Amino acid sequence: MRLPFLARTTHKWLGLVVAIQAVFWTLSGVYMTAIHIDVIHGDRLVKAAAPRALDLGGLVEPAHLAHTVPGFRGAKLEVQLGQPVYVVQTDDGPELFDARSGAKLSPLGESAARARARALFAENGAIVKSELLTKAPLEIQTRPTPIWRVEFEGAWHPTLYISPRTGELVSKRSDLWRTFDFVWMFHIMDYDDRQDVNNILIRIFTWMGVATAATGGWLLLYSFRRKRRVGKPAAKAAAKVGA
Repeated sequence: MRLPFLARTTHKWLGLVVAIQAVFWTLSGVYMTAIHIDVIHGDRLVKAAAPRALDLGGLVEPAHLAHTVPGFRGAKLEVQLGQPVYVVQTDDGPELFDARSGAKLSPLGESAARARARALFAENGAIVKSELLTKAPLEIQTRPTPIWRVEFEGAWHPTLYISPRTGELVSKRSDLWRTFDFVWMFHIMDYDDRQDVNNILIRIFTWMGVATAATGGWLLLYSFRRKRRVGKPAAKAAAKVGA
């Protein structure tokens, strides 16, 4: 088989395969750059935390919790729903306590999780549904479970994820983020968990792109050499005719 024919065939078929993926790279890249990343992250869905003065009188001392909570490691004072609470770190993970009575509040029930989500939500939509998930969905696959999922009315199905252990906002999602995650899957070619940007498939296509460029460059140079070879005999024939 002649080398030019092999190079041309290789270039053609590699170019076809790479071009299909290049379309996905381009379209996904357009979406990811057309919408601001803060909008994708859903920052507008959550109210900004307003600083407020807190009356420390009558609060349970952290030292008291250190003696009563098994595996106590430390405590952080917060305000949730206008009330002071302690997020206590233990050997078994974080837990939530009332800072005035010392009563344990976690795990949060559905009504408490809905109230916490409602207080955090920056828009006016009502809660559509809430559910306690024991298995994290793909959109928050790295977050610990169980976790409360609270979905609101509004454009793009805004959703807040609340920790039943601490009452804290774990994550926020909307259809804009879900679409971003979907096109990101095509962009990095990780069709499993959409996190590996150095997977075997994208490396294969990278080298296929290199091979396509290399064969295309060789064919370009070969075409110039061929034109010169054809041009020389033609010039010689013209010179003989002139003589």
